[in-house]
Amino acid sequence: MIIRVAQERDLPGFLGLAAQVEHWFGPMVDDPGFSRAVAENIRAATALVAQDRDSSGLLGGLLFEAAAPVHHVHWLVVSQAARGRGVGRALVSDAVRRFVRGPGTVEVVTFGPDHPGAVTSGARAFYESLGFTPAEATAPGPEGGSRQIYRRPVP
Repeated sequence: MIIRVAQERDLPGFLGLAAQVEHWFGPMVDDPGFSRAVAENIRAATALVAQDRDSSGLLGGLLFEAAAPVHHVHWLVVSQAARGRGVGRALVSDAVRRFVRGPGTVEVVTFGPDHPGAVTSGARAFYESLGFTPAEATAPGPEGGSRQIYRRPVP
């Protein structure tokens, strides 16, 4: 697997990944705001992608905001076919290595404990396995489901 900074040619791949998770997050593929956010992160070199060494298809993608002292994982997705293979872990690890300088924190907003995707997606357990801890609730997602902030300290 290769983790690299995303390029403009990766935008369709990001949209393909988004299509796989719209049932949890609401419409993204046809949302101009989502496409704009991906394009802005690509231009700022804060979008990362994961791909197989022998394939051009994307295994996952991540949008990051490096704004010390509080850094943000704005969006992380792993293709259905690649889940459980360490893609998400590799993307987050690479983002922290590239963009984060401590002391500070890394934050991510994920499903609240009562959201149907909380267990099904494995997102909460995934972030906890990376050293993030649950913090306060935050505004609901675009589909109306609950959300919660997770934080990880950076020494």
